[in-house]
Amino acid sequence: MQESRCEKTNACRDHTLTYPMHRAGVWCPWRRNFTSTAFFKVLNPFFDYFTTNHSNSINYATRGTNMNKISAQPNDRMYIATIPLCSSILCISIATILLAGCSAKPTESEIQPAVLPANISEQTISAIGDNDSAVIVDEVSKIEASVAPAGPVSNRAIAAGRAEARQTSEMVASGDRARIARFNSVSSAVVHNELEHEWLNYYPGHHLVVNTENYTRLNENQIKRVSESPVSTFSIDVDTAAYSNLRRMLTREGRLPPFDAVRLEEMINYFDYDYAAPDSLTEPLAINTEMMVSPWNPDNHLLMVGIEGFEPALDQRPNANLVFLVDVSGSMQSADKLGLVKQSLHLLVSQMSADDRIALVVYAGAAGVVLESTSADKKSKIRQAIDSLHAGGSTNGGAGIELAYRIAEENKIEDGINRVIIGSDGDLNVGITSIDDLKELITRKRENNITLTSLGFGTGNYNYSLMEQLADVGNGNAAYIDSLSEARKVLVEEMQSTLLTIARDVKIQVEFNPAVVSEYRLIGYENRVLNREDFRNDKIDAGEIGAGHTVTALYEVSLKGSRGGMIPDRRYARSDVETEGFSDELAYVNIRYKLPDADRSTEFGVAVRNQIIDSENLQATENIRFAAAVAGFGQLLRGGKYTADWNYNELLLLARESRGDDEHGYRSELLRLVELAKIL
Repeated sequence: MQESRCEKTNACRDHTLTYPMHRAGVWCPWRRNFTSTAFFKVLNPFFDYFTTNHSNSINYATRGTNMNKISAQPNDRMYIATIPLCSSILCISIATILLAGCSAKPTESEIQPAVLPANISEQTISAIGDNDSAVIVDEVSKIEASVAPAGPVSNRAIAAGRAEARQTSEMVASGDRARIARFNSVSSAVVHNELEHEWLNYYPGHHLVVNTENYTRLNENQIKRVSESPVSTFSIDVDTAAYSNLRRMLTREGRLPPFDAVRLEEMINYFDYDYAAPDSLTEPLAINTEMMVSPWNPDNHLLMVGIEGFEPALDQRPNANLVFLVDVSGSMQSADKLGLVKQSLHLLVSQMSADDRIALVVYAGAAGVVLESTSADKKSKIRQAIDSLHAGGSTNGGAGIELAYRIAEENKIEDGINRVIIGSDGDLNVGITSIDDLKELITRKRENNITLTSLGFGTGNYNYSLMEQLADVGNGNAAYIDSLSEARKVLVEEMQSTLLTIARDVKIQVEFNPAVVSEYRLIGYENRVLNREDFRNDKIDAGEIGAGHTVTALYEVSLKGSRGGMIPDRRYARSDVETEGFSDELAYVNIRYKLPDADRSTEFGVAVRNQIIDSENLQATENIRFAAAVAGFGQLLRGGKYTADWNYNELLLLARESRGDDEHGYRSELLRLVELAKIL
């Protein structure tokens, strides 16, 4: 990294951190063009010239004036008296020109980003190797102190910068050299965003958008020792937004996604798996389990827990009461936002039957009804209403959500599908903008059996965190629409899964046999982890499963006596474990759920048999092998904390071999994404 010139003086260092002149739109030379003494360096040659060439005359004049020892000629006196005056005028003129230059706006090529931690220094990397804690702590402090907001940046932009600094400092503090090397290979998004902000500040006519995308911070699940924590409990998740979102970053923007945007469970569950299905809606879920050797650690195994939901025939689908809630604020004014929203809704309208009903509500600075609840056989009227939408104004999402739920309640179909479908970038800035307030509002509304699906759109300001949480508390699902093909997948191919809920508050609890398993790690589901006691507490909210949905979870496990364990035995740990009668069981998988109209949960489970797994995974199905490939891809994108030396080439080989029939080409698309990530 090029050394900042502003490091030469304390005054300049202070200016680099705050630069109030820069905030006011003044281009300060101390920040970009000159050092703190540049002004005087420019003037010094003129002072030197007069001092060197006229020193005798000046001194002579001074002596003549003050001491009256000589009598100069009149012309000489005029010449000598003019020298200081000319010098002063010249210096003042130069100073004026330079100060005028301070207020001039820079050219595009001159703009440089604020000083932020774009790279982790070689000194720190060396210190990690030497275990020099003082240097590491100092580096962490500098990183965390470098995210003071500069200029009128939005709260989400500041939050994004702080999140990146936290990630950076965590990498340094943990001494994870592999993640540091990966971090140093790409540009800092924070620095890039600051550069874009400066560019906008000086060139307001250009439509360059500062990236304020918002993702909830994630801490990867840690390895657990079975003797200490034998039970793992979590809520299922059928969201797929993270996968299509990172696909957009890789294919359209040519960049790797930030760590917090990589959700392993959403990547895995983006794909369908060929699981055994249940027989009826009265028992709507079936459990499938399988094991294989871990591709990134041959001393460990992967345990797959797969759930398949019952899917009734299309003509058995209940009638639907849908309310489209569309964000038409100014931030949606682009083809990949409102334009794609309208195209997506047209696809869904084409799938509706005459007994279904559709309403259209919009929100910007205020909320309004564009189309009252209308029979879906009036498709022309519905399409005209959708086509009439235009973007402009601020974003009062809270008012829109309240109005949409009111329309849904007024037209509720008993024993039918009642759902609000929101299409937005999630960039709320007016009205109820607190996530907690919006969640409380939607939580109250879901008690009336009206669910919510969130469809995210756009780039640069996509608020993944908000869109995901609204869908979660609304007993719905979250998807990200980056193309018309993705809209077709979510709203046409998977319409039953998207609209029809067959099981609510679905929880999974896995108990590992300490006589067989020494350690385990849940891959993904970081923000779905529940307390052990939450499993049988019906007041605890959990995820919903739609008709035909598949849900997959992977555990990496270390068997007793294997070399894959990471946590050493405790000195005073008990070695005798009472598992008589269960020696052939590796684990027991319990599932708990509610039927859509039930208040009490149903629980059932299956045992996972302890079996010998061939080291080449020749008997492993395409289900677990492809799920492992997707999980491996996500872990590599996160920095590969647990994947050792496993690399993209080995990932590509595994994904190709487990691709299967791939009717719609989604698995082949994953291969293209892996190849892109490999070179970015």
